[in-house]
Amino acid sequence: MKLYGIIGYPLAQSASPAFFNDKFEKENIDARYIPFEIESTDMLPQIIEQHPELCGFNVTIPHKLNVMQHLAGISDEAKAINAVNVVKVTRDNDGKAHLWGYNSDVIGFGRSIAPLLGTNHKKALVLGTGGASKAIVYALQQLGIETLQISRKAGEQAIAYSNITTEIMQSHTVIVNCTPLGMVGHGIDQCPDIPYHLIGSNHLLYDIVYNPEMTLFLQKGAEQGATIKSGYEMWYLQALASWEIWNNDTK
Repeated sequence: MKLYGIIGYPLAQSASPAFFNDKFEKENIDARYIPFEIESTDMLPQIIEQHPELCGFNVTIPHKLNVMQHLAGISDEAKAINAVNVVKVTRDNDGKAHLWGYNSDVIGFGRSIAPLLGTNHKKALVLGTGGASKAIVYALQQLGIETLQISRKAGEQAIAYSNITTEIMQSHTVIVNCTPLGMVGHGIDQCPDIPYHLIGSNHLLYDIVYNPEMTLFLQKGAEQGATIKSGYEMWYLQALASWEIWNNDTK
């Protein structure tokens, strides 16, 4: 029996085990999918050694960056984003494991948000600067959307939440939450600190969080008349892409 899984911390919010195990049962696939809740990727070599049947795994917060130090190779897309959320495991004849990193968030997010984009959606605010945000920025730029990242502290590639002006809110009509705020396990009663009163019907708010499906961030956007979208479809599409990666013949 083949084994697949997911690494992250915490993992209570992850729908991946239920999704894949249901897929395996319905399609008569001799495999199972289990969560590996680890606080540090330093524990990854032990997981690989203890599970020789492991063929691949997903990577979620907070490990999308640190997992790269354990990989034998990284896809061009993941390298450009500098974040990995899918790992394929191959083994030599002697059983030695080699890990290969990919990023399926770009595929999932791009395919999910594209149908919602209109002619007034030229610029986007990307909330957060972690591993997930890098994939979102990459995907938006591929769709021709100019991006501005927002962080708790200003940096070389981001401005602080406190520096968001009325003009920025008016010109950046796409707002994507790439922080864990609002997620189960990370404070479902919390949301990014943006001026929601400046949001209008021409705005599109997208939350990559999918559990719960209606976050406080999306609720506040809906109250202002904005178009809203949860991260469930993105998650579903990137999960399908993960399966394709694990089962293709190339590294």
